[in-house]
Amino acid sequence: MSTSKPAQTNSKPIKTPCIGVCSTGIGDSVCRGCKRFSHEVIHWNGYTQNEKRFVDKRLSDFLSQACSHKCTVTDRELLKWQLETQLVRYNEEHDEYCWLFQLLKAGASQIDDPTKYGFRVHPTWSDLSLIELRDKIDEDFWILSTAHYDRYLATPDLFEEAKR
Repeated sequence: MSTSKPAQTNSKPIKTPCIGVCSTGIGDSVCRGCKRFSHEVIHWNGYTQNEKRFVDKRLSDFLSQACSHKCTVTDRELLKWQLETQLVRYNEEHDEYCWLFQLLKAGASQIDDPTKYGFRVHPTWSDLSLIELRDKIDEDFWILSTAHYDRYLATPDLFEEAKR
């Protein structure tokens, strides 16, 4: 008799990552606002929750990577407390680096001491204001999404011809 429990599936609906700044309508393959691929923006409402979860996971992984390259969350609970105290919307299912980006989006200009918010900026990036840092993280997030699109969707399979 097995005592292991079946894996729990997250039944919480995945919200659209749209932030109302879509650039796919002007020809971008990757939206500069939400970082989804143009076909994901177009077909989002037709996706299943699992398909949406897959896209959400990719986006949160890329955002986390971009943010953790420039900052370190030193106190996850303090960061979470600050988000809740400041009434900053964040997805609790994402990691603390995605939370940090939401904090920077909401109030980078109002943060004087990052340690009071549970993070520090890496020395390489400490000469930037938090607004500039936030914009750099967002740019790197877009670059990661675009590179993924170019590698896996825009570039034809070079080996497909050899199979024919």
